[in-house]
Amino acid sequence: MISMTNKRLQEIIERMALVSIGVIGDYFLDKYQEIDPDLEEISVETGRAAHQVVRKWTSPGAAGTVVNNLLSLRAGRVYACGVIGDDGDAYELRRDLSEVETSALISSSELFTPVYSKTMVKGREGLAAELDRYDTKNRQPMPEALQDKLIASVDRIWPDLDAIILADQVEAENCGVMTSKVRSHLISRAEAEPSKIIWADSRRRIGLFNKITIKPNEAECVRAMQQVEGETNPDEFFDEDEVRRCATALRKRLGNDVCVTRGKRGAQIYHAEGMVTVPGVAVPEPTDPTGAGDSVMAGTVLAQASGATPSEAVLIGMLVGSITVQVLGATGSARPEQLEQRLCLWREQNPS
Repeated sequence: MISMTNKRLQEIIERMALVSIGVIGDYFLDKYQEIDPDLEEISVETGRAAHQVVRKWTSPGAAGTVVNNLLSLRAGRVYACGVIGDDGDAYELRRDLSEVETSALISSSELFTPVYSKTMVKGREGLAAELDRYDTKNRQPMPEALQDKLIASVDRIWPDLDAIILADQVEAENCGVMTSKVRSHLISRAEAEPSKIIWADSRRRIGLFNKITIKPNEAECVRAMQQVEGETNPDEFFDEDEVRRCATALRKRLGNDVCVTRGKRGAQIYHAEGMVTVPGVAVPEPTDPTGAGDSVMAGTVLAQASGATPSEAVLIGMLVGSITVQVLGATGSARPEQLEQRLCLWREQNPS
């Protein structure tokens, strides 16, 4: 059974300010607009409802959500590396990333800046507030010249990084940052420098990140081994034996550790010595899982780069995730001063 004292947690937190960490992947812009139903009008021209927007805001999404959490946890230096458009959405995204080193974030007129546009209803909470979502994604393969430029950016910042997070958000093959060419290059770098802390998260291709620690949820883990397509549901339940069999096989195939997140049930780490279970933190409803996996990833990798063991790091990631899911209607983040109280709650729920 894993355990952690408040003193040990504080030791790790204090080192976070010394860590340089890079997030390589798909940067989206989350665009929100809030409508007030009480102000709804009828369009004179069409006779249809004209929803009245009373508030607008933006936030970095996907890989940007990981970055936001690293900043909130007060990582020493955060590098953003990816490819976005050369458009108004790129301007807003860069503005929202003003505290981040963005020299490796490439803009190109050949691509869209990926966007999740969300309309929220005033007076509602969590997922119930969100109406239809409009997604702007690049649906053609990334030009090879841009892939080469991205690889050069990766190589330039690589020596400065204590840890690296790979965020593969785009589901269409080769249409996001993690193309087969870029992924192959990252795997080669990981093989050449096995002591480097590198974790990957991928919605569709988690089983392709050889020699890199991966963090699938249990659905992604099982489907990677069964080669099953389809959407994943964070609340979907899988048989314990099936998860263990697939995670063990996945670790053997990839040659590195596997951390399977299991929602409210916590996480399991599969490494050379066996499997360690890290219980989650039970928090009251309502909760909002939007961005929870990204916050767990940020907390875990930052903690490991700050001297935590893999099991300790995942526990800290669980603490971070339990805080962010309580932020309703937006992707949340956690602050270091919140972690000690959440650790006390975790110990109450999981007495040794």
